[in-house]
Amino acid sequence: MANVLQIRVAYADTDQMGMVYYGNYLTFYERGRTELLREAGLPYSVIEKRGFYFPVIYAECSYHAPAKYDDLITIETRLSEITAASITCSYAVKNGDKVLVTGKTKHPFVNKSLKPVRFPQDIRELLEKYLEKGN
Repeated sequence: MANVLQIRVAYADTDQMGMVYYGNYLTFYERGRTELLREAGLPYSVIEKRGFYFPVIYAECSYHAPAKYDDLITIETRLSEITAASITCSYAVKNGDKVLVTGKTKHPFVNKSLKPVRFPQDIRELLEKYLEKGN
C-alpha cells in the first residue's frame, strides 16, 4: 500500500514542449512525501516545531514517459527503509496505469544544527508502524 496523491499538471509545471519539466518531478516527490508523513501521524510542521528536519541527501529519477499539461497524475509514495537516523522513500508517478517516473529519495533526521540524530522513540514508533502496515 502506498500513499496516493492525485494532482493536475499545471501549465507552470511544463516546459516549452508542453511536457512536465524534469526537475519538477522532485517537487512532486516532496508533495507525496509530505502527505505520507501526515498519513503516518507526523505532519512535517510538527517535526519542524520539535526542532528537526528531513533534508534530501540523495534523489533518483528514472524517466519512462512524459506527463503533459492538464494530465491528472498520481504520485504513489512508499516508506521503503528506516534506519536509526534516516528514511528512504520510493516513488512512482503515473498517468492512469502508465508509469511515467520512478525513483527514490533519502533523508537523514537532523537537528537545527543539521547534525544527524537518532529518531526520538515516539517518532520511530510512528514510522515503524506505518512501514509495518505495508505502506
